[in-house]
Amino acid sequence: MSDSGHASLLQVIVERYDEIRARLARSLGSRDFADEVMHETYLRLYRSEAVGAIQKPDAFIFRTALNIATDKRREASRRASLAEILAVTRLAEDAQDLSREMEARLELEVLKRALAELPPRRRAIFIAARVDGISHEEIARRFGLSRTMVQKELRRAIDHCLDRLGENHAEG
Repeated sequence: MSDSGHASLLQVIVERYDEIRARLARSLGSRDFADEVMHETYLRLYRSEAVGAIQKPDAFIFRTALNIATDKRREASRRASLAEILAVTRLAEDAQDLSREMEARLELEVLKRALAELPPRRRAIFIAARVDGISHEEIARRFGLSRTMVQKELRRAIDHCLDRLGENHAEG
C-alpha cells in the first residue's frame, strides 16, 4: 500500500470508527472488548508498513480487528486466571505447612529419644523444669540437691537434647 493508501486507510478507520466498532461489538458480543480491539486495530494499522492497494478498506479494517480479537482471546486463555493462581499458591502453602508439620514431628521424635538417653534423675529434673514449670528451688528440695546442681543438671540435659537435634539436622 502506498503512503497515500496508508493515509486513506487511516482516514477510513477514523471516519467510520463508530460504525465498524458497533459491527465488531455485535460480532464479539462485548462493546468494551470491541472498544479495546478497535483501539489496537488503529494502532496496528498506524504502525504498519506499506502492503499494497486495498479494494475494500472497511472490510480490511474489520478483518484486522477480528484477527486482533482472536489473538487477544487466545492470549487470555493461555494466561492463568486469578483463581488458578490462588489455587496453586494455596497448594504450595499447604505443602509447606505439611513439610513444617512433618519436620516438627521428626524433631519431637528426636527429642523423645534424646530424653530417653538421659540418666533418670537428669531426665526428671528436665521434665520438672521445662514441662511442669516447677521452680529450681522446688526441684532442688524434691531431689535433695543444691539449686546450682539443679541448674547444672538442667544445662547438661538441654545440651544433650540440642546435640541430638543438631545431629538430626546435619543428617537430614
